[in-house]
Amino acid sequence: MTSRIAFPLVVLTLALAWPAAARAQALPPTTITIPRVDVAPRLDDFLPAGSPPGVKVTDFRQRRPKDLEPATQSTAAYLSYDAEHIYVGFVCTQPRADIRARLQKREDLEADDMVGVYLDTFHDKQRAYFFLSSPLGIQADGIINDTSGDDFSFDTQWSAQGRVVGDGYVVLITVPFKVLRFPARDGQQQWGVSLLREIRSNDETDFWPGATERINGLVSQFATAGGIAGVSPGRNVQLIPYGTFTGARLFDDAAAVYARRNEGRAGLDVKLVPRDAVTLDFTINPDFSQVESDEPQVTVNQRFEVFFPEKRPFFLENADFFASPITLFFSRRLSDPQFGARMTGKFGKWATGALVMDDRAPGRMADPANAGAGDRAVAVVGTARREFANQSNLGIFYTSRDFGTSSNRVGSMSTHLRLDANWYSNGQAAASRDTDVDGTTVSGAASSVELSRSGRAFNYNLSYLGFSPGFRAPLGFVPRTDMHEVYSFMTYRRHPKTGPLQNWGPNSFVQGTWNYAGALQDWMVRFPVQFEFKRRVEAFYRHSLISETIGGL
Repeated sequence: MTSRIAFPLVVLTLALAWPAAARAQALPPTTITIPRVDVAPRLDDFLPAGSPPGVKVTDFRQRRPKDLEPATQSTAAYLSYDAEHIYVGFVCTQPRADIRARLQKREDLEADDMVGVYLDTFHDKQRAYFFLSSPLGIQADGIINDTSGDDFSFDTQWSAQGRVVGDGYVVLITVPFKVLRFPARDGQQQWGVSLLREIRSNDETDFWPGATERINGLVSQFATAGGIAGVSPGRNVQLIPYGTFTGARLFDDAAAVYARRNEGRAGLDVKLVPRDAVTLDFTINPDFSQVESDEPQVTVNQRFEVFFPEKRPFFLENADFFASPITLFFSRRLSDPQFGARMTGKFGKWATGALVMDDRAPGRMADPANAGAGDRAVAVVGTARREFANQSNLGIFYTSRDFGTSSNRVGSMSTHLRLDANWYSNGQAAASRDTDVDGTTVSGAASSVELSRSGRAFNYNLSYLGFSPGFRAPLGFVPRTDMHEVYSFMTYRRHPKTGPLQNWGPNSFVQGTWNYAGALQDWMVRFPVQFEFKRRVEAFYRHSLISETIGGL
């Protein structure tokens, strides 16, 4: 078995020196000036007989399948703004038989053609809003972070209109400034901007300006947009009340009669924007009932709890500010609060967040019959992250939870370091101190280290994750402690220039888990080979060797 594990390690070592890890090259930086318009654009302006307003861009380049080659279909986009909105109109040429557009629920655009705009409003080259639309105006939105990827939990109000025409389709995206956060400036704003087009019939992803896969990260390759001046999200105030009432008629077996059970609940969410880049959220008895109940999860033969993503509005503003390599804050741990306050803001190179909230659920679980106003947990979370010019950052994180005579404190430091255009590393060290209701105190530590390469041909990831037996993070998502875990993942892809095969190549995955006593608990070795063809056809072969230790067996 030792030889079986050693062989993929040799493969990985050779892959690290593989000459196909070519030197990354990007297109020269692009700069545009977005004009102000006196009359808001209409969808009809982008039809063949219309006169589209705004600055026009056309040089869309492929990201997949043929890196930085001109797009196979013509796309023209027009950007403009007024005092309250930014507008992006798309005129897309495509044979009507090849257009994929269906009427379906929001954010379910995976199989449809689409266009979209990315806005890096702080021009920090680390995170950006994105707003996507299908040819029929079906929407998707979120936040992309070059460190953690796409976050679709962000949802806000904006407009998308689309229409299929004879030789393609047109789309108009309208984004209000009040749903964005950006710095207050007396002069012009300077944003990062990128435009997207997906052509499903060709398995093609196009960007303006061209964004190569040979460089790690997308936001760092945006164009620089100037010209936007005299705009602000406004000092807006949102009041979102709710009320629910349920009534049921149940049969009481003991009394042999029907009994009625009525329940009512009301609450209020408040959002304030006192400054352009700062948001305050308050809540009173919020509606924290289960949402997105159809979120698919596999729980069969699952040894540890599963992760359900957060969709409750109170937590979603700048949710990535509270993220870290080790999930020390998982907001769904606060299941039944009565009061809460939250602040997130961007101050120059600093991204900060703070939260204070109670939770009545622990008291009701401990004593359902007598849970009162004092039987609740109090949670405090604070985070600050300093960003650097090379898309690196250094952050601190703190959580506190008190319930009765019990308490928990967790503190950590983390970093994201970009080593060059392809390589980056993440690291985090955390310590916890936990006191139980009987006065028993335990302390623990956790750490995470990651070295990763992202490119078009060669991708590699080497990671370590460790939790001591005494580590406790009741506000986080830590399914398992007393463990050291190491894994290595590698992919290599060839991209044929002609023929139906778009890319193919091997993967390698090696993983091992030990407890703090040094005993091997689990290990896995996988050797997949993957082939991707046109028209979204894939072939996949994998040979795996897996071992798990459960109950000493």
